[in-house]
Amino acid sequence: MLRQLTVRNFALVESLDMEFGPGLTVITGESGAGKSILLQALDLVLGARADRTSVRPGASSTEVTAEFRLDGRDDARRYVAERALEDDVEPNRCLVRRVGTSAGRSRAFINGTPVNVSALQALCAPLVDVHAQNQHRSLLERSTQLDLLDDFGVPSRVTDVVRVCHGDWQARRSDLHELEQRTRSTRERMDLLRYQLDELRALALDEGEVEALTQRHKRLSSATDIQFVVGTHAETLDEQLLSQLSRIHADLEDIEDAHPALAAARQHMEAGRIEAEEGLSALRAYFEAVPVDPEALKEVEERLEGIHDAARKHRVSATSLATHMKEVAAELESLEVDESRVQNLRETCESSEQKYRDVAAKLSEARASAARKFEKAVTAALAELGFGQASLSVEFTPAENERGLETVDFLFTANPRYPPGLLKAIASGGELARISLAICVVAAARSNLPCLLLDEADVGIGGTTADVLGRMLRRLAKHTQVICVTHAPQVAALGDTHLRVTKTRTDDTVIEALDAGSRVDELARMLAGKRITDETREYAETLLAGGHVA
Repeated sequence: MLRQLTVRNFALVESLDMEFGPGLTVITGESGAGKSILLQALDLVLGARADRTSVRPGASSTEVTAEFRLDGRDDARRYVAERALEDDVEPNRCLVRRVGTSAGRSRAFINGTPVNVSALQALCAPLVDVHAQNQHRSLLERSTQLDLLDDFGVPSRVTDVVRVCHGDWQARRSDLHELEQRTRSTRERMDLLRYQLDELRALALDEGEVEALTQRHKRLSSATDIQFVVGTHAETLDEQLLSQLSRIHADLEDIEDAHPALAAARQHMEAGRIEAEEGLSALRAYFEAVPVDPEALKEVEERLEGIHDAARKHRVSATSLATHMKEVAAELESLEVDESRVQNLRETCESSEQKYRDVAAKLSEARASAARKFEKAVTAALAELGFGQASLSVEFTPAENERGLETVDFLFTANPRYPPGLLKAIASGGELARISLAICVVAAARSNLPCLLLDEADVGIGGTTADVLGRMLRRLAKHTQVICVTHAPQVAALGDTHLRVTKTRTDDTVIEALDAGSRVDELARMLAGKRITDETREYAETLLAGGHVA
């Protein structure tokens, strides 16, 4: 529940410290006194948008702090624990603070730790539900309506089983999807490897073929130039050098001298002639080995082009293609697809889905049965609140999630001659506040409701209906904390705690808790305005006495 609200420099409020207890708290005051400031300030601490108009004129910043008790609120306790935001001294206490500046900036804190605004909203959503003329935090949400219906008439064990079965199905479904993806990827990889291996085998590349082809290509592509060079030099050797060496050798042989140098010269000349003849023979053999053959050159070029195309395609060098083929074959051999595992998991997933649908179907039956009782109970409560011809109905819409096979919409009609419609489309602000009250009263005994804040739920009603509304609030407050801003003395008289809002001469808003005597004065003012008489005071005392025995 909301235990305390502290407000500093907010709008017309300089300083307010309000304590709230269990049961029904009523807030009254003259029009314009600032009763709605409580809701506006609480809205800020619950995560509403902060702007500079929230800051009291002349102040540099505003600060609103709310203290909540988290007893029985496992969702909120879990939220702060998971984020290490707990109060170390009192784990069931939670201080939520919001600071806004005149420049329009704001900061948020949970138990003294800075957080973003979305964290405030997530934490406080299950703690406080505001029902104002144009503000109904959760009643219009399908998830809340489904919660209320389930709490009203569906055993929690049924919803728990559906949630567990859905989680099991989704987990197996996820596993199957992942396995199918892996299997599909493996098949695609195997298909690619087979294609690559077939392509490489068709290439029929021999070991060392690339190097041999490259060398032959060089020879064939430059055969004409080679033959010209070799032929020219062979001719020079044959016609000039060899004949010259032969003449030199013959002339030296004709010299009659036993000088050692001459003998050496004769020997070298003869050796040179022999080497030249062998060189010429080798040149002629090479000349014959390098024929100009365009067809052979074309064949070599086409073969090399095919090899290099394959190398580029496989992103390896031409000389590594043979090794790459072995690696492709090895990888293909290492891959396999376990079809039986896929089939087994598929069957398990189908079984989990069927189990979920079976238990969800039972939940749907329970909801349909609960809906009829819920509709009847809420319609009866609406009649008590002055909606004599109104009715509320529950419409189911197919869905498929952890909550079952449907979601719900609460439909309302104020007149049986008109078709029912969604609450947000049919009901006005004042009507919605009372409809919300009727729903909450029906659901309260079995639902873990948050603290309910109602702003002028009594607009447009009075007399007996206002008394009925007040007694409904009193009944509701036995199950959850209710804080109600009201103009109806019949409602105000039924509060466990009565707070009065007044305005000082300097237009400051103040809120004070009233004792028994002050409550009579306030109720008398609400009944008669400024002209309070003995009769109005007596009626106020009667209302208050009746409230105590309600």
